[in-house]
Amino acid sequence: MALSQRLDLRQGQSLVLTPQLQQAIKLLQLNNMELAEYVEGELAQNPLLDRDDGDGPAALEAASADNLLRHDGESPAPTPDGDGFADAVDDGGRDTVDRTTTESIPATGDDPNDVDYDNNWGSAGIEETEGVAAIGAGDLSSWSTAGGGGGGLVGDDEFGLEQTVADSKTLREHLLDQMSMEFDEARDRLIAAHLIDMVDPAGYLAGDLDVLADQLGADMAEIERVLARVQGLDPAGVLARDLKECLALQLADRNRLDPYMQALLDNLDLLARREIAALKKLCGVDDEDLTEMISEIRALNPKPGEAFDRPLDQPVVPDVLIRRGADGSWLVELNSETLPRVLVNNAYYAEVSKFAAKDRKAKEYLSECLQTANWLTRSLHQRATTILKVGSEIVRQQDAFFEKGIQYLRPLVLRDIADAIGMHESTVSRVTSNKFAATPRGIFELKYFFTSAIASSGGGEAHSAEAVRHRIKGLIEAEPATAILSDDRIVELLRVDGVDIARRTVAKYREAMRIPSSVQRRREKVGQSVMAARR
Repeated sequence: MALSQRLDLRQGQSLVLTPQLQQAIKLLQLNNMELAEYVEGELAQNPLLDRDDGDGPAALEAASADNLLRHDGESPAPTPDGDGFADAVDDGGRDTVDRTTTESIPATGDDPNDVDYDNNWGSAGIEETEGVAAIGAGDLSSWSTAGGGGGGLVGDDEFGLEQTVADSKTLREHLLDQMSMEFDEARDRLIAAHLIDMVDPAGYLAGDLDVLADQLGADMAEIERVLARVQGLDPAGVLARDLKECLALQLADRNRLDPYMQALLDNLDLLARREIAALKKLCGVDDEDLTEMISEIRALNPKPGEAFDRPLDQPVVPDVLIRRGADGSWLVELNSETLPRVLVNNAYYAEVSKFAAKDRKAKEYLSECLQTANWLTRSLHQRATTILKVGSEIVRQQDAFFEKGIQYLRPLVLRDIADAIGMHESTVSRVTSNKFAATPRGIFELKYFFTSAIASSGGGEAHSAEAVRHRIKGLIEAEPATAILSDDRIVELLRVDGVDIARRTVAKYREAMRIPSSVQRRREKVGQSVMAARR
């Protein structure tokens, strides 16, 4: 068959994501901080966009007025605009993005079920009982030296309170400052500097000493000698190669590293499993001495480097505010503090377009800027409206949770919300990712309300997996020291309450909540009883 070229016309259909649609999808999955950063970037590069710092009109009032959820199960009324966009409101030649008028609600307290009380020490699994003192910011009492000029007043131009705050040092800087006074030989200082550069944020030595020896042309004995001196720097335990060495360095700094304590460090795995009898035999001590040794171990810091380079905790700012209305129904509102105000300056566009009418490139640029600005305002409004719809439907579906607590959380999947509000599951997934709701029971991520279902043993309504986990935690916390509940016993108690669950599922939920097995809990409570009796 001969090869030839020809032209054919074919008709077909395909789904194409336009840049505008991609922008709207991107804005849906951004949290409030990422959204603010994105809008700032658009304001910087688009001359037709302005920030609205005043009290602009709230075109989302139609959506906000329908967010009152009744106990009779009414859904929020659909918005008049079918595509979720509202018409721009002309305000002196500028289009204004819609916003809701909101009212802040105080949270009555965080849900205790969201607090992780079991703080484990890495692979050893040792429970930390005492915190580490943070490094101070410096002595701020010397007002004359802080200003740099000898006692200026607060209102002076050359003095400010910010000048009194000392810059926090990194772990590397802290160690290098000590190294300059500790080492005199240039060769030792070079090796010590390379060792300090190998420290990870937790304070451990991350790297291969053999590779370092080859790079510097030094023998291993010299590297080990310098490492031993660097490990004596502050904080104690830094540059350790594992947890055992880290704890040993701290005990040696306190002059408490005796043979008995060394034997305990050699068997940290037994300590993590709370095998007290085996530890007493290996260490050659009695109950009282072992109790004191364990207390000393728990007082140590398994990550000495975390006092430095500590990342700033970002506060959670809720996107949705949920509170009870005056008539007892639930009121769902958007948090106005997280909604950016953006204006399209049509007056400026009309003025500039007169001068750019004869310049084709300038005219195309202005047209593109205007189209981008209009789509941004529409996308922001659609994002706000979609979040409000999803949040309102979640409150309607999980009304019992807000009324009575976590044990009444219902099984819920993305499809349930998507079908109720007429959207796709992927849209609901993007809306609920990294979005938070402030409720009278605390602040929760919207994903928290979506849990799988566990069948009922009596053939009734299914139970939420999160509610079952809460029930398992409650049973274990209420167990007496003389009757520790096994996983099989927990299964029996749950089936009495109508929850059909397998033993392996109970074990999986228990391990996810970092709750030890029944054997470990029995050993722990026996040890606590012995300690209490000796006191």
